[in-house]
Order: sequence, then C-alpha cells, then structure tokens
Amino acid sequence: MTTTQGDVTSVARQLATQLSSSEALDRAVDEISQRNGLNLFGHQELAGQARRKVFGFGILQPYFDDETVEEIWINRPNEIFVSRAGLSERIFLSLSHEDISSLVERMLRHSGRRLDRSSPFVDAALADGSRLHVIIPDIAREHWSVNIRKFPKQIWRLANLVERNVMTFQQARFLAGQVRAKRNVLVSGATQAGKTTLLCALVAESNPAKRLVTVEETFEIRALNFDWVALQTRQANLEGRGEVTLRRLVKESLRMRPELLVIGEVREAESLDMLIAMNSGLPGLCTIHANSATEAIQKLCTLPLLAGSNISAEFVKATVADCIDIVVHCEMLENGQRRVSQIAAVERVASSGEIRVNLIEMGKSD
Repeated sequence: MTTTQGDVTSVARQLATQLSSSEALDRAVDEISQRNGLNLFGHQELAGQARRKVFGFGILQPYFDDETVEEIWINRPNEIFVSRAGLSERIFLSLSHEDISSLVERMLRHSGRRLDRSSPFVDAALADGSRLHVIIPDIAREHWSVNIRKFPKQIWRLANLVERNVMTFQQARFLAGQVRAKRNVLVSGATQAGKTTLLCALVAESNPAKRLVTVEETFEIRALNFDWVALQTRQANLEGRGEVTLRRLVKESLRMRPELLVIGEVREAESLDMLIAMNSGLPGLCTIHANSATEAIQKLCTLPLLAGSNISAEFVKATVADCIDIVVHCEMLENGQRRVSQIAAVERVASSGEIRVNLIEMGKSD
C-alpha cells in the first residue's frame, strides 16, 4: 500500500493532542503503518511527509530546503510560484485554504506577530531568517496572499559578489575601503535588486571587534561581529498598545554605545533620526528604495520632512550632504542577474548649498 494524504493528516491529528516530539511522531507513524500494512518504502514516505507537515512546511518544505530558491509565494491555493536566480516560475502544487492557514499559523508561532481581521497583514521573520509577509481577505480580494523571501544561510563577502559578477573587483576594493574608513554608505535599488545582500557584505568588511547595532522591521541582516545587538520593530497588540517603531529603535540604539549603526531600510520619518545619528560622528549603513543613486539622495532629502512641519527642507538637504558619503545602486537585469550599476560620491556645493551626486567610474559588472 502507498501513503495517502489521509494517513499524513491522521498522524498530524494524533500529535495535536500531545507534545509534538520526534518520538511521538515516530510512534504515530509506526501505528498507522502497521494498521494499513505499509511496506518499508510506504513507511518511510509516510514518516517524511508527516514530519514535514508537523515540524516543517508540508509540501513546500522541499522548496525551503532548495538553496537555489530565493522566494516562494502563494496567490491562490492552486497558484504557487518560486523564484530562482531572479526569475519566477510556477510550481504545480495545490494547497487547501486550511493547509495555507495552518502553514501561516505555524510560521508565526514563535514570531510574536498576529494575523486576524483587526490586523489583516503581517511581516515577520521565520526561524531560519526568511521573511514572511501575509495579507488576508478582505484586504486581499479572495484568497490569502503569502510571500516568503529566503535569505542565504551564509554571509556573502564582497569577494563572493565579485565571483557572481554582481560587481567588479575594483568596485569591491573601493567599497571595502570606504567601510573601513568609516564612511556612511547608502545602498539603493528596487525590490529584489540585492540591497540587503550587499548591505550584509559591506557590514562583513567592517572591523568585527567593533560594537554593531542593527535596526530593522524584521530580522534580515546577518553579521560576523563579536559584539552585535540586533533590534526589530513590534506591532501593536489587540488593544492598540505596545507598538515599537523604527524611529524609536533608532533613538534607543544611540544609547547602546554603537560603533557602527546599520538600518535595514528607511521608508519614512525614521530617516531623520538616522541622519541625526550619522551627523553625530557615528558611522552607518542603510538601504533605500530608489531608481538611481541620484534619486536615492533626492528621496532621502524628502523623507525626513514626514517627521513634522518644523523640519525644513534646507536643514534636511544640508544634513544629507554632510552625512552621506557614498551611494551604491543595485539593479536586477531582465535575465535575473543582480549587479552594482552605480557608485557615487555625495558632496555639497559651497556656493549654492545644493547637493551634487558624482558617479565614480571604475568598471562595471558585465
């Protein structure tokens, strides 16, 4: 006899009433195998499927284990996609609504985040560092929308990015020198352009003995520093209390004696707090969504204005010019290849007070 989905579900139900230990799973599998007369192959198949369903992510687990898969997303129960090397492909699997909700519940179990009608979307980190984003109806039209963005288990160095043609050797040597000289670096690019990967590679070029504080919405940054504190934001509870914003974390990080401050991404008013921190002599790294190095600086001159009407554009422009030394722009080509397309130096023109973004030519990735 062969393993059926009913057999797997039966194992899961038995374990639902007891601690889901590996020993309990083995006992349940043995019991069902004997009852159904499964041969050795059927027993092993049942054990594998049951283990993936109870402790892992069911039929999606092979894609979590596949290191070539960068992202997994579900539009409908029968519309599941993955991305490899920047290119998307549909995988012909089907999940029920109950499978999807159970999968998400299992993913959120240890995150401290919630998902319900009062909070219909969630952004959370999984145990392996992958990022989970979910939106449920009626914000989503009919079905749950689930995105899991995986991150490399290893920390890529700039040398690894050179090997993958993301950047040239000259670009890598220049950026490593800027980080070691404690320059403030802004990494820009579109979604999936490789900003976080490059950010982690830049952090890896810093002195690992220096005290590092990282601030982000969900844990994504990886580092090799011996003295490292990682902070992430928190959503409000059911009573609307307990929210911890990125602005608050940036302010708190300054009380923690950081020698390098890394902010995963600035989107709103927290950019003002980042600029103030960097203007105090604290070296920092950050990412921002933008279409070019020039537009990244233009956007950074606008976002701090969201902090309040008492913030002037002239103050922000001067602070950006004094704080940001280098902008590195990443892009993803049509074939899925990521590359560093621009490196620019930022300076203020003394006569006019305007900001000048000067592209630095040192060879581009093919």
